[in-house]
Amino acid sequence: MFHKNTEKLESFIGGNSAFKGDVDSRGTLRVDGVVEGNITADWLIVGEKAHITGDITARGIIIGGKIDGNVKAKEIVEIKSKGNLSGEIITKKLVIAEGGIFEGASTMPREEPKVIELQTANKSG
Repeated sequence: MFHKNTEKLESFIGGNSAFKGDVDSRGTLRVDGVVEGNITADWLIVGEKAHITGDITARGIIIGGKIDGNVKAKEIVEIKSKGNLSGEIITKKLVIAEGGIFEGASTMPREEPKVIELQTANKSG
């Protein structure tokens, strides 16, 4: 279930675990259990049996389980075939596999073009 852009797995919440509170993790966090709280990570992988209730902020989020909350990703949100997201998505790239469920609103901000204005020197003679 790893995405080609994910970093080394740094943290893990196992399938028999339940966690209440906010999680702030560097690197990649994989959740297979139940989390009630907000999550901030570089990358988040939500396993098929996982259930997260809270808002998520990351570079990339791969959803194989269930999320009830808003997600904000700098790069990508990917909902796998058994993934289920109820909430708002803000991301540059959104991928939903056949069978994946998304209930909510999505915003995909465009990158502002980087315009460089050349200033000409005014020569008077």
